[in-house]
Amino acid sequence: MNFEEKSIEIFLILLLCRWFRCNNLHLHIMPKSLEIDPSLSKEENFKNGQVILIDKPLEWTSFGVVKKIRYNIGIKKIGHAGTLDPLASGLLILCTGKKTKSIESYMADVKEYTGSFTLGSTTPSYDLESEPTPAVDISHLTAEAIQQNTENFIGEITQTPPIFSAIKVDGKRAYDLARAGKDVELKSRQVTISEFEIVSLDLPKVNFRVVCSKGTYIRTLANDFGEKLGVGAYLSALRRTKIGEHSVDEAWQLEDFINYVKTIE
Repeated sequence: MNFEEKSIEIFLILLLCRWFRCNNLHLHIMPKSLEIDPSLSKEENFKNGQVILIDKPLEWTSFGVVKKIRYNIGIKKIGHAGTLDPLASGLLILCTGKKTKSIESYMADVKEYTGSFTLGSTTPSYDLESEPTPAVDISHLTAEAIQQNTENFIGEITQTPPIFSAIKVDGKRAYDLARAGKDVELKSRQVTISEFEIVSLDLPKVNFRVVCSKGTYIRTLANDFGEKLGVGAYLSALRRTKIGEHSVDEAWQLEDFINYVKTIE
């Protein structure tokens, strides 16, 4: 069996595994294939540059994914095009070797997210990394009021990043300072939200879809959304579904990618 035949066989096996794991009859799109030259070694292929689309699992850090893949491809030069928090899943674009020059352009691309806000409580981190406050009454909120609230956040808006973020303050990460109990002041920034829709309501949860510019914090959007309604809110689930023209439907499951890489000689 030659290299191309072996690659096709591995792809079919991985696709079948994904189908069984999902336990339904939906059609699954094949993960975006790599540009592998069979005349070159695995290390040479990744040094020449690859763009890898990964569906980041929950609880993994973005750096953890990079570290795992770096170990398995055998080269050091690899980076990702935009952090996803451990409590978020979804599309993570990684570039290796010569393709790391493309990271900035991917970071500048428009992003799409889906997820949920929980109304009636807040947290210091704006998500479930910290403990929610006791819930307040939200029974007066109507579906119409919640839907109309999205209009306050469409277009160019001003956001202040959460203090539990990777932004550096005097050379230190804001989240390290916040966890140490120190006061953290972060500058507000202009971001653009081009689409913001409420997909469904299961109060206190609000399920949403957002299309936004680079630098947008969905955690801040959740907090500000609840504040505008007068009841508070925090981000309770988040998934990145698109970066520019790339969709999470094209992405590898991390385990599948590692297994595939092991077949490359």
